[in-house]
Formats: sequence, structure tokens, C-alpha cells
Amino acid sequence: MNRGQGAGHEPRRVVVTGMGVVSPVGNDLSTTWDALLAGTSGGGPITLWQTTEEWACRIACEAKDFDPLAYVEKRDAKRFDRVSLFSIAASAQALESAGVQDGTPDGMDPSRFGVIFGSGIGGIATFEKQHKRMLEGGPKRVSPFFIPMFIPDISAGLISMRWNLQGPNYATVSACASSAHAIGDAARHIRYGDADMMIAGGGEATITPMTFAGFSSMRALSTRNDDPAGASRPFSSDRDGFVMGEGSGALILEALEHAQARGAEILAEIVGYGLSADAHHITAPPPDGYGAQIAMRMALEDAGAASEDVDYVNAHGTSTIADAIETAAIKSVLGDHAYETVVGSTKSMTGHLLGAAAALEAITCIQACRTGKIPPTINFQGPDPDCDLEYAHGGMVERPVELALSNSFGFGGHNVCLAIRRWND
Repeated sequence: MNRGQGAGHEPRRVVVTGMGVVSPVGNDLSTTWDALLAGTSGGGPITLWQTTEEWACRIACEAKDFDPLAYVEKRDAKRFDRVSLFSIAASAQALESAGVQDGTPDGMDPSRFGVIFGSGIGGIATFEKQHKRMLEGGPKRVSPFFIPMFIPDISAGLISMRWNLQGPNYATVSACASSAHAIGDAARHIRYGDADMMIAGGGEATITPMTFAGFSSMRALSTRNDDPAGASRPFSSDRDGFVMGEGSGALILEALEHAQARGAEILAEIVGYGLSADAHHITAPPPDGYGAQIAMRMALEDAGAASEDVDYVNAHGTSTIADAIETAAIKSVLGDHAYETVVGSTKSMTGHLLGAAAALEAITCIQACRTGKIPPTINFQGPDPDCDLEYAHGGMVERPVELALSNSFGFGGHNVCLAIRRWND
């Protein structure tokens, strides 16, 4: 296949053939999915660094018992930031599930296989550690690996080097929409002929003192330190902020005909990608959620779908005041059908993985399409009159899911909606 095929031709269909996860509720897809369906919270006291009473927020959703040595050599485990270790692990799982654990399938040109991997912040733990070393010991104490460990694009680079993937390669950095942009962009590269396969997703590892100091000063984090498992309460009347999470999600995207030619199992189809800007405020969405509406409508149009086709919306649902704004946007786009659609937030269990959140939530949508099971939104304490949709507060919902939307919104006014369709040959 020649590079650029697709120009002047019908755009190619893009399918998902592999998935991998590192999350606060499991270090692989199977464990994570079972935990989500069971309504298991990943919240707990912070253990990655020592907190004191001066910290307004002392809770998080950490990736527990993660062993990087299952994926990299000991030397590399010391040279890579935690965010890159998560990203490599999720990518390794995704490649294995796609049946290409060694990278490119036999006979495939490696320049036809690319990587787009997002991160909202990158190697912030490395930055904090090396900054402290410089202040205490001078510039010569800074590691020569500091810059490569810290920069947000390094995960995409490391993944490409690990598996010799020479196709389109870059990072998307758009706060909490980062991995949604990565998935959407990767799908477009395949759709229009720049690549035949892509690893797309995101990683984040921001449970660090500086990150918490910054988000706490904004009053963005929940301060329910006495109830870490119940602190993330999307759409609940008493929600008081998000709970920080960490981890990675990776998807293998592939041109339909390429996947069929190699006999790959097809898990779902990426059918729509909508993206917009609020052009409103550095952190807050507009009261009517207009930017989110644009992204959702664009995704539906791209999918050739109508509002009544939507069965499930995995909402951005951060457990902040923005939940009501997102609800208003969903109702504006779906109309009366919004009340027949399940709207859920898995952040109630995983916390907010920032730049990696969208990848994990896209995987959740794919699993919902495959299984007909929608994870609950846990920790509901009371109704908010501005949040009046079906949020699966009562537990897992079983119903056919033909079309799911995954919403992701980031500081700076970045909005993305991905439309995912159940695979039915």
C-alpha cells in the first residue's frame, strides 16, 4: 500500500484490535473491567509521598502493586519516569491482545505503524526530584536523563523505539483531553492513508507534591480525606472536587481491511471524532457547555449517526460543578433521548487520570459495546436538580450498546468527543 492512499478515495474504516490498561483498580484490562462493573473504588490515602495535615487533600487513586520490571529492564525502570512505565506497560498489553506483541505483523512496513500518545503534564515526578537536587547540590547534580525523562512526548518516542514503529509519531498535550485527541488523530491518520496501524492512548503519573499543591490552591480537589473511597461523587449533590488518579490506556487502531487481511479479532469501530474550543476561560467551561455541544455534534455527524442512536455516554464527569454543565450539554445535543441514554462516569471509581483519562474511558465504551454491560457511577449521596439523567447510580446496567460517546474536556477549553460503534460484521 502506498503512503497517502485515501486521498481522493473513500476514507477507510478504523477498527480497534487491541487494548491495554494500567489503572487504580487494576493493572490489566480484565482486572480493571471486573472492578468497574463491581463498582470498586480505587481511592485511598496517598502512599507515594508523605502527606501532613497542612495538605488540604491527602487522598488519591493510585495504581497499586504496579511492577515495571514485568515490562522493562531494571536499568530502564530507573531511567524512565513513572508515566512512561505506565505507557509502555499498557502498550505492551494492547499489542499482545492484538496478536502483534513483537510489534509489526510479519511482512508489514514499520513506517506504516505509528504511535500517538498523550499526557497532560508528563514526567512531573522527575521534574520535582531533579529540581530539588539542583537546589541542594547545584546544577552538576542534575541527571543527564532529566530532560528525556520529563518531556511529555517521550512516551510516544519510547514506545516507537521499543517496537520499531516508524510511522506517524507524536504526543498530544491538551490537559484532560490529551488521550482523546491522540485516539482521534490516530484514527484520522489511518482513515486518510498515512498509516495502517497505530498505538493511541495516554499516560499520567501526577500524584506528586507539586501537582497536589497546585490543584489544591485552585480548590479543584476533593477534601474528603476521611472517606477516600467515597470522595469522587460525579453528579451527586454534595460533590466537592475530583480525586487524582494515575495510569495509562492504550488502543491498537487499524484499517479495517488490514485487520481482516491478517485475521485479527475486531473489538469495535471508531466512527466519529469531534473537537472544539470553548474560547471562554482558562479552567471553567461556559455555563451552557457550548464547546462540548460542538464536539458531540461533530462526532455524531462524523459517525453518520443521529442523537437517538446513542445508547451510552461515558461522561467527563469529574465530580465538580462542571458535571451540571456537561449534563446541560448532553441534553442540548440528544434532546429528549438524553433521558433514555445511560450517562456514566467511571471517574467515580478510578479518579481523574488527567491526560490518560480519555483512553481508559474509550476502552470502557468499547467494553460496554462488546458486553452490553455499563459500569455504575458510584458514591451517589443525593440528587442535584441540574443533574437529572440516568447515571447508573444503582449499579451496573445491562443493555445493548450499539453506539457510545466518550466525552473529554481539558483546562484551556479543549473539548473532544469520540463515537464508538459495536462491531457487527
